[in-house]
Amino acid sequence: MAKSKKYYVVWEGHETGVFDNWQDCQRMIKNFSGARYKSFKTLAEADEAYGSDSREFIGNGKNKKPTQRPLSEESRKNIVWDSIAVDAACSGNPGAMEYRGVDTKTGIEFFRQGPFPQGTNNVGEFLALIHGLAYLKQKGSDLPIYTDSRIAMGWIQKKVFRSKLKRTATNARIFELVDRALHWLKTNDYDTKIIKWETKDWGEIPADFGRK
Repeated sequence: MAKSKKYYVVWEGHETGVFDNWQDCQRMIKNFSGARYKSFKTLAEADEAYGSDSREFIGNGKNKKPTQRPLSEESRKNIVWDSIAVDAACSGNPGAMEYRGVDTKTGIEFFRQGPFPQGTNNVGEFLALIHGLAYLKQKGSDLPIYTDSRIAMGWIQKKVFRSKLKRTATNARIFELVDRALHWLKTNDYDTKIIKWETKDWGEIPADFGRK
């Protein structure tokens, strides 16, 4: 019987990313001290995992999420509280997706979109971050933005959209937003600082939907 296809995520290695075969993954981790990697059954699962903290999948048990806990004074000093935080939620993959942006300090919601059918969390994180950039530029604000998605940060840095999600009649509204977001990204300059929210140290991002 043929072996089922696997996808490999490398969080720490000579190069990081999602690989569709063991040979490429092995080259990235061989002779690399402290390599962190894991296999997944589907590309969607691998993509989601790559945008998350590796400790959510290695050591703490697959798919276990960090629990919210009181922040130490030292941790609090490392957070820029005068900022906004964005996050997405998706029921299924693909599934009903929504996103929002909040005040990091108070949790007051600035914007919220969805839910939209047949989306993914990565797409939601991407849209949330660009919505946040556009929101702050419109307000003339110099506040930074927190996101817990490395994937969204990477797409925005390169001004690309690399989701494997297929465009269908059902998720047409999502792709309208994606097209608008990409257009905004490629036709606007911004000075907003995008900061990675350190979930392992700080718990869930303030914009989290609390459904884990």
